[in-house]
Amino acid sequence: MEILGVKFAPLNIPLQRRLQTLAVAIWIFVTPFGDFWGYILTAYLLFYTQTMRYFVLLYFLWMYYDWDTCDRGGRRDSLTKRIRNSAFWRYFCNYFPLKLVKTVDLDPTKSYLFISVPHGILSIGVVGSFATDVLGCRELFPGLDIRIITLDQHFKIPLFREYVYSLGGCAANAKSIEYLLSAPPKSPHTGRAAVLIVGGASESMESVPGTYRTIVKRRKGFVKLALKHGTSLVPVFSFGETDLYDQVYGPEGSTLRRIQNHIRNFIGLAPVIFSGRGFFQYSFGLIPKRLPVTVVVGKPIELPKIEAPTAEQIDEYHKKFMENLTELFETQKHNYINNAEKATLEINL
Repeated sequence: MEILGVKFAPLNIPLQRRLQTLAVAIWIFVTPFGDFWGYILTAYLLFYTQTMRYFVLLYFLWMYYDWDTCDRGGRRDSLTKRIRNSAFWRYFCNYFPLKLVKTVDLDPTKSYLFISVPHGILSIGVVGSFATDVLGCRELFPGLDIRIITLDQHFKIPLFREYVYSLGGCAANAKSIEYLLSAPPKSPHTGRAAVLIVGGASESMESVPGTYRTIVKRRKGFVKLALKHGTSLVPVFSFGETDLYDQVYGPEGSTLRRIQNHIRNFIGLAPVIFSGRGFFQYSFGLIPKRLPVTVVVGKPIELPKIEAPTAEQIDEYHKKFMENLTELFETQKHNYINNAEKATLEINL
């Protein structure tokens, strides 16, 4: 039904689909604004409650003790397994739906650095694939301790940090990544896979439906870290990620992009202007569109261990990674993109 140009959802939608929409709506309410909610809830408990404030003070002591866990591999599996397998995440992943596909088997005794593109607005495909166990990442890659790398500022926010930890999150800084690439995994795991969305906030500003843009050409730090520890690089591509939201797009050099870059440099997050759908209508809102997203894991690129790689060596393997990423896109796009012959990977941004 459409009224004044707004397309409303029918009344006879099955309960299962409504629960899926509710799960995604809750996630949108919590995740992008989690830093804000964490501060607000903490301030409320601290200043406007009689008893809970003392638990908050104890929690601050716990935060001090636990401060650098995000740099040391994150929470143990025994503390996150139940949440990562919860019904909430099943509804979340089935909403789109999300799908995780591997192209080759990985050695369960080795360490890997998964490099995922494109970021999209909120990296929903990567969250469903690797921050939960609903899509079977542990079964597809047995033996690997899979950790998703996210903004380290999230781990400094009271209360909200526990949510990020519950998904197996680790901080996006050199110390954290080096720990994941060098420290042996804890039993029962025999290998590691750290998942890095290398484009970050800058790449989210390039997310426009029907396009696949990545700024990986500008990012070389991940290659240096991989060479330092002899870790294999694995290209990962999220087909459909950029179709979940519309965005008011400002190309490089535009006034809008300059304003966005200024705000991003200040707060660390990209101030994108985006729209998806609402809870009861399909025309606008913060909920992503119900469109499929498929995360495809490519074949690993073996790297030598070079403790102090030169700029030439970094450039060599960075070029090799971009070639493999492009090959993964070209060989898989016909399986997951409509009008795939017209789709191109814009890598020279």
